[in-house]
Amino acid sequence: MNRINGNDLIELGYPENAILGAALKINKKRVGFTRDQMMQKYKEVLEHPEQFVADPLFAKLAALIIKGAEAETSIIPLRTAPLPYETYGAENIEEGALKQMDTAMKLPVAVAGALMPDAHQGYGLPIGGVLATKNAVIPYGVGVDIGCRMALSVYDLPESYYIQHHDVLQGILTKESMFGAGRGFTGSYRSEHAVLDNTLFNEHQFIQSLKDKAWAQLGTSGGGNHFVEFGIIRFEEDDAALNIPKGNYLALLTHSGSRGLGATIAGHYTRLAKELCALPYEAQHLAYLDLFSEAGQEYWLAMNLAGDYASACHEIIHQKIARALGATVLARVENHHNFAWKEQWNGEEVIVHRKGATPAGKGVMGIIPGSMTAPGFLVRGKGVAAAINSASHGAGRLMSRTQAIKTLDSSAIAEVLQQHNVTLIGGGKDEAPMAYKNIHAVMHAQSDLVDIVATFEPKMVRMADDGSKED
Repeated sequence: MNRINGNDLIELGYPENAILGAALKINKKRVGFTRDQMMQKYKEVLEHPEQFVADPLFAKLAALIIKGAEAETSIIPLRTAPLPYETYGAENIEEGALKQMDTAMKLPVAVAGALMPDAHQGYGLPIGGVLATKNAVIPYGVGVDIGCRMALSVYDLPESYYIQHHDVLQGILTKESMFGAGRGFTGSYRSEHAVLDNTLFNEHQFIQSLKDKAWAQLGTSGGGNHFVEFGIIRFEEDDAALNIPKGNYLALLTHSGSRGLGATIAGHYTRLAKELCALPYEAQHLAYLDLFSEAGQEYWLAMNLAGDYASACHEIIHQKIARALGATVLARVENHHNFAWKEQWNGEEVIVHRKGATPAGKGVMGIIPGSMTAPGFLVRGKGVAAAINSASHGAGRLMSRTQAIKTLDSSAIAEVLQQHNVTLIGGGKDEAPMAYKNIHAVMHAQSDLVDIVATFEPKMVRMADDGSKED
């Protein structure tokens, strides 16, 4: 039986706003109605909502329809057409991501934008979307995993060290990292860090309630596509800025964010933004907070705390592993995404949201990973204004998590890992190499945005093995 979708209801005359969303939710609960009967009910509720105010299934929808005209008058209108923006690698970007970016560029606070070649559909701003706004910050433009980042340590150990000490390295990764949504350390295993001394943990009641969780999860990596991995980094020539001679070195690459702290902050302020900033239905996840308002200032401070916390998590992981290795770190590079920055644009201060996009101002270092078998790249930004000084944050998903789990074969994944001599600890089918875009095509599409400094080849990857998403 064909399910009822939004287009079916729009044809009946349902508006593309909260009313449509409420109607679709009801459809998931229907019991005993055929599709045709349900469509007839929808038609009757839309035409005579007053007859359904006491109906157990349709009462909420009827109330929304009755109040619809009143509610519409308070909605902040969007621009009639999106502001122009640059798209990189458009041929490999799904339509849903393009539509989301178009909607974002219709916001009255939007100033400029760009879409990176790893872009795919998300909530509100697409993953890979860059959006500059005037005096406004969008919690869902930052994302749920605030301050998610990459961190790279290059060791004074040659490529041969990996082969000679494979089992030792596997033991270090297993012992010195922790994965899984909600997981954290207890007792004496907890780490100390100056980030926990941030005054918000003492002065702000909401943030204060999160301190114990933050302390427990400090130095952990969460779930989803987060990883801690050893690999070989190859410098084809000397890099004077990093003071690293040409050669191949053992390196550690990590990817994770602000854990439960960031997720809770994101959820709290997204709900608040939606209450304070009523946007049309298609833009509701782009609700913004005025930076001059108390709520806007609160979110800005909380977002920056979450970013500092994410950085502290990486710092602790890298310190633990360097100690376990007994190695000297020749260079450490870190960059973050899922964040908002105050930057200059055409001579004025704007808020630049990079949701799954890497800062790539002139000379700014960044790390762009591929997949658990595809190479990642240490890059230096070129500072391209059309890209809002940004680049991709990875290869980008080719398949949704659900699609990957349903369609990919575990034995085929194991074969690909073996072909690339990659040791996987944990991980699931949703993070299989085949679930991601071709990193070489992505890098080609942004060759004007960054210079490649070195190539990182994954060799031993640890990820969550409980199927949990990022938290």
